[in-house]
Amino acid sequence: MTAEIELYYWPTPNGWKISIALEEMALPYHTKFINIGKGEQFAPEFLAISPNNRMPAIIDPDGPDSAPVSVFESGAILQYLARKTGQFYGANERDHIAVEQWLMWQMGGVGPMAGQAHHFLRYAPAMDPPQDLPYAKDRYRAEVARLYGVLDRQLAKSEFVAGEFLSIADFAIWPWASLWEGQQQTLEDKPNLARWLEQIAARPAVQRGRALGAELRGDLARDKTAQSVLFRR
Repeated sequence: MTAEIELYYWPTPNGWKISIALEEMALPYHTKFINIGKGEQFAPEFLAISPNNRMPAIIDPDGPDSAPVSVFESGAILQYLARKTGQFYGANERDHIAVEQWLMWQMGGVGPMAGQAHHFLRYAPAMDPPQDLPYAKDRYRAEVARLYGVLDRQLAKSEFVAGEFLSIADFAIWPWASLWEGQQQTLEDKPNLARWLEQIAARPAVQRGRALGAELRGDLARDKTAQSVLFRR
């Protein structure tokens, strides 16, 4: 029997990437919730796994050479799991290149920019004192719109992000793009993105991964304690 992967997780878009992948790959796992609003990501035992004090992270007891391995950073975890299972990475080297470039696009673009959009559009104005910054709001709203335009044009050419096959690039991008409303975006002018969002959301494994720990999600705009932990300056 395959050993269970330990998933260090909190229900955020970055966490969903890995819970979705594990469900899609049918890998056995158990979840260790890291309550980022309470600062559990700074615990020494977690920092030993994820030195950048960010979740998600995993420990695979059945790593390379049958020895345990820990992996942090969501993109690296997705690549590791795809290599381990031989799933969702495409069939050849050209497919791998396509998957990796869109995965890196998410890691360097959509994730950070959408995260900043959420922060300045929703969370910063609710801070004490309020940080309602029109320039920051406009900047990140516009950059997310630009990125989603890139994604819409790509999805006009293929069913999924990296081609005609579902991949870890889809698992990486969908959790952030699914929150487009909170980023003050529109889909009326992005029909291919709208089609893809609905198509991915209809997958049972995606639904299971997205639902993991959903009851634990709080309202960060109202939770001053969590704000003091996550937005410490």
